[in-house]
Amino acid sequence: MSSIKAVITGVHGYVPPDLLTNQDLEKMVDTTDEWIRTRTGVETRHILKGEGLGTSDMAAEAVKGLLAKKGLTANDIDLLICATVTPDHVFPATANIICDKIGAKNAFGYDIAAACSGFIFALVTGSQFIETGKYKRVVVVGADKMSSIIDYTDRSTCVIFGDGAGAVLLEPTTENFGVLDSVLKSDGHGRVYLHQKAGGSVKPASHETVDKKEHYVFQDGQPVFKAAVVGMADVSAEIMERNNLTADDVAYLVPHQANLRIIDATARRMGVGNDKVMINIQKYGNTTAGTIPLCLWDWEDKLQTGDNLVLAAFGGGFTWGAVYVKWKK
Repeated sequence: MSSIKAVITGVHGYVPPDLLTNQDLEKMVDTTDEWIRTRTGVETRHILKGEGLGTSDMAAEAVKGLLAKKGLTANDIDLLICATVTPDHVFPATANIICDKIGAKNAFGYDIAAACSGFIFALVTGSQFIETGKYKRVVVVGADKMSSIIDYTDRSTCVIFGDGAGAVLLEPTTENFGVLDSVLKSDGHGRVYLHQKAGGSVKPASHETVDKKEHYVFQDGQPVFKAAVVGMADVSAEIMERNNLTADDVAYLVPHQANLRIIDATARRMGVGNDKVMINIQKYGNTTAGTIPLCLWDWEDKLQTGDNLVLAAFGGGFTWGAVYVKWKK
C-alpha cells in the first residue's frame, strides 16, 4: 500500500493596501532609495493600518481567498496552524482567532513561532497530521504584522520589513507529490543577534522598557547576515543531495525574502540560475513568516505538475531549514 503524503492543493495570499515606499522612508530616516535597493532589494512594502487590526485580519483574508478558490467552506478545515511572531495577543493563539473570524467551527488550531522560518516549520508540522491519516484538510498560514514591532527611526531595520500573509491547503495523496523531505535546524545562541528585548516573561512590559524602545526588533546585522548565508545555503544543498537532485532537476528555489544577497548566495550554492529563483522582495519586503507562501501565490500560475521546489528560510532564534516539495497542479 502506498504511503500517504501531504500535497499542497491550493495557495492564496493577502497584503494590505497601504504602501510604504523607499521615497517615504527617505523622509523618515537617514537613507536613500538607492542605498535600500542595492543592499536589500526592497522598493515597497505593504503596511497594515487601521484601529484594532492585527495579524489575524490579514491571515483571515488569505484563508478566505484560499477556500473560495478551492470551493470549500471554513467548516471543511480540520486543522489550522499559524506561523507568526506578531500574534494578535500573547494568548489566545492567533490561529484560534483566525478560525473564529472565518467561521471554522470544526478545526482546532495553534501557533508556531520560528520567526522567518515559521512557515516551513509549520508546513512540515502540518504535513505530519496528513501523513498519519488523522486529518484530510490542514491549512498552514504564514502571517506577520512586522510594522507593529519595527522602530521607524531605526534605519537598519525599518527599511527591510513589511506586512502580509499567505496560506496553503494540505490534503492527502498516495502519489509521489507534496512535501517529500525536510531539513530543519535551530541554534538558540543566535538569539543574541536577533530578538525583541522586552514583552516576554524575562522582561515584561514596563514604563522603562517602553521608554527604551525595547519592544521593537533588535538586529545585529553582520552576524545575522553571515549565519543566514551559510545556513540557508547549507540546508538547500543538503536537501538536494539527500534527494539526488541536480540544479537541472530544480524548477524553483523558493527562498525566504530577507535580503537579495542572501538569496543570491543560496542560489549559487545550489547551482541554479536567477530564472529559477522566486523573488518578490522588491514588492513586499520581508514579511517574515509570510514571504514563502506569498512567493508561491505570486508564482502559482507558472508552476506545473512535477515541478521540484526547494523552500528555504533563515530566521531569528536562530532557526533555518529547507523543504523539498514536488508540485501538483
